[in-house]
Amino acid sequence: MVDQRQVMNFRVRAQQLDRAEGTLADTAVLDIGVQDTGTDGGRWALAIRGVDVTALSTEELILLWTVRGAPHLYRRADVGKVAAAVEPFSDADAGKRIYDAARPLKAAGIGNLAALDEVAAQMRAVVTAPTVKGDVSGRLAEVMPEPYLRFCRPCDATHLYEMPFRLAAVRAGLELELDTSPPVLHRIRGFKKAVAPGDRFDLVRAYLRLLGPATPKHVADYLDAPVKEVKARWPEDVVEVPVDGEARSLLAADEQALESADATATRLLGPFDLFLQAKDRTTLVPDTARAKELWPVLGRPGAVLVDGQLVGTWRPRKSGRTVKLTVQPWQKLPATTRDTIVEEAERLAAHRTVSLAGVEFAD
Repeated sequence: MVDQRQVMNFRVRAQQLDRAEGTLADTAVLDIGVQDTGTDGGRWALAIRGVDVTALSTEELILLWTVRGAPHLYRRADVGKVAAAVEPFSDADAGKRIYDAARPLKAAGIGNLAALDEVAAQMRAVVTAPTVKGDVSGRLAEVMPEPYLRFCRPCDATHLYEMPFRLAAVRAGLELELDTSPPVLHRIRGFKKAVAPGDRFDLVRAYLRLLGPATPKHVADYLDAPVKEVKARWPEDVVEVPVDGEARSLLAADEQALESADATATRLLGPFDLFLQAKDRTTLVPDTARAKELWPVLGRPGAVLVDGQLVGTWRPRKSGRTVKLTVQPWQKLPATTRDTIVEEAERLAAHRTVSLAGVEFAD
């Protein structure tokens, strides 16, 4: 039997949250993608894994709409394999990933993958130079037929359905310009999708490597894919691991690492950090009330990670050139732990190029 602490420590080590220094080349989370949502998004996730993000350039990083339609950072050199990895497994899988957009397509006799290809072709024709998302959407609404379109009440306009728009962008060879809001799309220079992603970028294997032990349902929920599609692609080189009475799988190569994992580090995880994206939330946070606090419907806080355990939440309040953090501990924290949290807050302020106005512990 594997306990919760072993699982958490394994993931800290697998995701390199305990290292002081690293490079893009050896940063494991970039194999699955680093979600870049919010102020403390992708580059903060890299920074707390030891990467010097001040020296990074667009020649090294690329931002794409991929898993769940969210923006993710990758190594630019890997873009062809990433494009192959994030493709839907089948037409049925594509239908699940595009949500309600699949219904009118089905009624019109249009396959989901064929629809994504058509949207991609039209997007690429539109984006011949850097183009703001709204302009791309407006142009597509003029050329795409009715099954692809919906009326948007907030905008009082007709748009393409959102998920086909996002998921077709990589198929069209389009990237998102970093630090643009609204997003600006432009063509990926020299883009060519790989025939296959290879084991390193295979999303099922990557999930098991970074967020294991896991079940097919965990991986399917992460991808927004049907469970049967994930089961059909389940690796053969896995071992069964019982976690809290549930049979899960782990890549056989990682079995020893799970058994011996130990983690000693304090980190302020951003709200969408990969560590918090695991779909076995009761393993991450066994207490239901605390889970609701960490994953509300709107306005997620960050999480405080101490020695392999989540011990509270944090929220930043920016004022001018300063930022103040409010930490909500879930247990009594020793003075030494509070000191390390303040040190991490100083690190966050420096990352944001502002001064730390203080850390308030709300207990």
